[in-house]
Amino acid sequence: MDRDAIDQAAQRLAAQRAGGAPIAALPEALRPPDLASGYLVQESVHAHLLAAGMGAIVGHKIGCTTAVMQAFLGIASPCAGGIFATTVQHRQGRFGHGGYRRVGVECEIAVRLGRTLTAADAPFDRARIAPAVDAVMAAIEVVDDRYDDYRVLGAPSLIADDFFNAGCVLGAPVTDWRELDLESLAGEMRVNGSVVGRGRGADIMGQPLAALAWLAGLFASRDRCLNAGEFVMLGSLVETRWVNPGDTVIVAIDRLGTVEASFPERL
Repeated sequence: MDRDAIDQAAQRLAAQRAGGAPIAALPEALRPPDLASGYLVQESVHAHLLAAGMGAIVGHKIGCTTAVMQAFLGIASPCAGGIFATTVQHRQGRFGHGGYRRVGVECEIAVRLGRTLTAADAPFDRARIAPAVDAVMAAIEVVDDRYDDYRVLGAPSLIADDFFNAGCVLGAPVTDWRELDLESLAGEMRVNGSVVGRGRGADIMGQPLAALAWLAGLFASRDRCLNAGEFVMLGSLVETRWVNPGDTVIVAIDRLGTVEASFPERL
């Protein structure tokens, strides 16, 4: 894709997203043909949404890091997106259900970075990435199926639009996480008190930090860095759950505690 096509695609996606209109498939001439093009369009979308008042990118999400989510979305590889400052809440989040097209939740493990990771630090693996992690948290990702039909868009177009992300709730940071066996941590998601899914840390690419290493490698390949103070949502332990007005969602992960999101019709 040339720069003009990238910017035209980004303008369309950003306008539809900011305006709440269902996002349709891009015209063929503007459709990112591969994952690399999808990330280029995503960068431009971020610039447009920043100008529209969404705030800075303060975190990142990784989708499709577990077999359950790969099967759910029909996409076999991880995909990354940005998270804007205005969409982040802590401990107990509240989101107006009516402000989304089809809002859902995911049960996540998140990490906060204590130092910046650059291309000079590559190649990345679990051992090399661990010293950069300042804290680990239970988290809820809020997603929005804001598409006419996401199944016909393809992964590059979904990446361009931050792969469903609409915000998150971060739990209390656990800074002594090195004492934990992250892959053995069990998590569950409850909606209105009923358990709707369970999973373990090992479901995330065998070990949660493997997902962080993947993202750091992706950023390095694009000559970008993950910055100190940013957080990363590593992937959902359970299948996405679509929520109704009035629902309350609780995610509980062993040794990381709980985090909550509620969805009144309006705030």
